[in-house]
Amino acid sequence: MRALPSRLSYLCLHLFALCYYAQVTNQSPPNFTQHVSEQSKVTDRVSRRLIRIYQLYSRTSGKHVQVLPNKKINAMADDGDVHAKLVVETDTFGSRVRIKGAETGFYICMNKRGKLIGKKNGQGRDCIFTEIVLENNYTALRNARYESWYMAFTRRGRPRKGSRTRQHQREVHFMKRLPKGTQPALTSHHRPFDFIHYPFNQRTKRTRYSER
Repeated sequence: MRALPSRLSYLCLHLFALCYYAQVTNQSPPNFTQHVSEQSKVTDRVSRRLIRIYQLYSRTSGKHVQVLPNKKINAMADDGDVHAKLVVETDTFGSRVRIKGAETGFYICMNKRGKLIGKKNGQGRDCIFTEIVLENNYTALRNARYESWYMAFTRRGRPRKGSRTRQHQREVHFMKRLPKGTQPALTSHHRPFDFIHYPFNQRTKRTRYSER
């Protein structure tokens, strides 16, 4: 009679384990795409920032984006112009960046009217852009606060309002270029290829004949 309660406890425990296993296996698998999309919108304040320096060549004006001392922004600079040199800082582990003029220190931002303006403090979401690589290998820059608005310039190099921009328009297409006279640095991680010639010995000879 004493063995009955222990056997009943074992059966109850076994039934509980089966119910828990069924509940776990019925859960839907994690959505990795959604996780990456959510994390790409969160500012990373812990990791070390990746900083790049380049120019933005406008497809429409044929010139480069520049940030002037009066906080105005246009795409009228020639290759190598001091105001066309941009410092690009990563905001997340994804493709969101902050862009500022290397000479003036002003960040490229977008106000609520869709106008590009320069700001000394670029911490707001209106100063963050998402780099989108297009099928034609150009890059579009979409604002993080106004997610349907893009950085764009007319044929004369004047800024175009973000509310009038679409991703397929030529006005929003840019090409990233190194500043004039700048050569990519070769670090220890980027060495020229070395071709290794293995000596021909009896073992490789036997292997070749056996494959025949």
